[in-house]
Amino acid sequence: MTDNTFLAPKTDVEVQAAQAKEEVMLSRSPISKEETRETVEEILEAYPAKVAKKRSKHVIIRNPEEIDQEIAANERTTPGIITQRGCAYAGCKGVVVGPFGDCIHIVHGPIGCSYYAWMTRRNQYKTREDGRNWLNYSFSTDLQEEDIVFGGINKLKTAVREAYNIFDPKPKSITIHATCPVGLIGDDIQGAAKELTEELGLPVVAFNCEGYKGVSQSAGHHIANNGFFKHWIGTDTETEEIEGFTVNLMGEYNIGGDAWEIERVLEKCGIKTVATFSGDGTYDAATKAHLAKVNLVMCHRSINYMATMMETKYGVPWIKVNFIGIHAFAKSIRKVARFFDNPELTARVEEVLTEEIALAEAQLAEYRKRLEGKTVFLFVGGSRAHHYQELFADLGMKTIVAGYEFAHRDDYEGRQALPKIRVDADSRNIEELEVEPDPERYNPTRPPEVLEQLREEKVIGDYEGMMPDMGEDTLLVDNISHHELDVLIKRFKPDLIGSGIKDKYIIEKFGIPCKQLHSYDYGGPFAGFRGAVNFAKDVDLRVNGQAWKYIKAPWQK
Repeated sequence: MTDNTFLAPKTDVEVQAAQAKEEVMLSRSPISKEETRETVEEILEAYPAKVAKKRSKHVIIRNPEEIDQEIAANERTTPGIITQRGCAYAGCKGVVVGPFGDCIHIVHGPIGCSYYAWMTRRNQYKTREDGRNWLNYSFSTDLQEEDIVFGGINKLKTAVREAYNIFDPKPKSITIHATCPVGLIGDDIQGAAKELTEELGLPVVAFNCEGYKGVSQSAGHHIANNGFFKHWIGTDTETEEIEGFTVNLMGEYNIGGDAWEIERVLEKCGIKTVATFSGDGTYDAATKAHLAKVNLVMCHRSINYMATMMETKYGVPWIKVNFIGIHAFAKSIRKVARFFDNPELTARVEEVLTEEIALAEAQLAEYRKRLEGKTVFLFVGGSRAHHYQELFADLGMKTIVAGYEFAHRDDYEGRQALPKIRVDADSRNIEELEVEPDPERYNPTRPPEVLEQLREEKVIGDYEGMMPDMGEDTLLVDNISHHELDVLIKRFKPDLIGSGIKDKYIIEKFGIPCKQLHSYDYGGPFAGFRGAVNFAKDVDLRVNGQAWKYIKAPWQK
């Protein structure tokens, strides 16, 4: 049996609050099992028999006694069903690559695609001393009908040269992102990128992230990871070592300033961030990422590929963390301290946690009184539907239905599901890089026997997924449709729904507040200790505000 006492709360304040949070998360759903089953039946009755059979595998009632409970995920959406999903291009440019502010990101395609991926995520970026910051710009080749007929590669080269010549200082790198028409007409963006790299003397990186690749934006994440790994990671060959307790933040996109709050606490503990992928990230830091001692993976789905490849090539292990929620944050920081196993660092971490938790808990107390017992639906991204359950539980709020838009089974069931996942044609459409240990730079950051012990303790290289943290009879719905959301709202009547912009206003027409958790509406940060307090204020105003009680949908008038 693994000894995880190092992760346990240390002060009376923390112990009591952590126990209360755990009880909320693992408690049974307040909705009876019978009503939950009836609701699932009502959802499926609206579909043709073939579609209903398929969807039934994506809608699962949680049963903790079923050790290997499975859910279908990462499968094509049935044509005609409206879901929250995006495309591969959105996942590549809009999520993973776009937040790098000192690079110019050019969309090769129609202007609508570029506009769609421009500033929709509220990624925050601080301009450095060199003055490079193009995050507020939207660069596009603006393909027209004649370009589709005759090819757009010359237009692309012209666009890259113009972007390079117009700005001073010059960008650190230029990225090219293909949209659907580009893949269909066969423009050789990789050849163009290679030619322009030699011509301009800076890395021009092309991503074949045509929207139709894969079944969702998840494919774009994978493509972005591959591109970073091949063209950016490890390209700094001058820096031999970065001293101290060093980490990379991975799968953290600095929505509303989240990364800055995380880095504040890490720095206070004496932990240095080398690179962030990708919120507030810089090109130079990314090229040095292989020198960090460990990768901290926030969004498992969007960045696990690169974390795994970096471990194989450079010997940099990864820790699955969650910096959303007071006690999730504390547990994650303790994992980092356990990894380094330095008495001075551990003591400093406990000192910081004691101070930060006491302050945050004192500020949350009043909000918790008004929010305890409220119910929540969560339909967000790749990991946020899991992460935010911790923060809602800190506030005494129970998540009764949750699901991801673009997750794979391991995001629900944990990485133990990987051997059982069938590789289909859509998955084979995405390149799998063959990675081997670097003969010169493979440098495990801890001795082999220590790494093995850390794996046994599930400190590194492990993610148990969302499912184990959901209570009995709660509902998991993968890739939810608007029809399914409507039925669930009418039957379960939640107090709040955390979701995305595509269904935010549909939800609010039901008179139920929706917290937009893709770009935080206009709030944030919500990560870390101060972020938890910001979130509590926001949620309290929504749940306990009076406006929603007077709203009637147009069809009710």
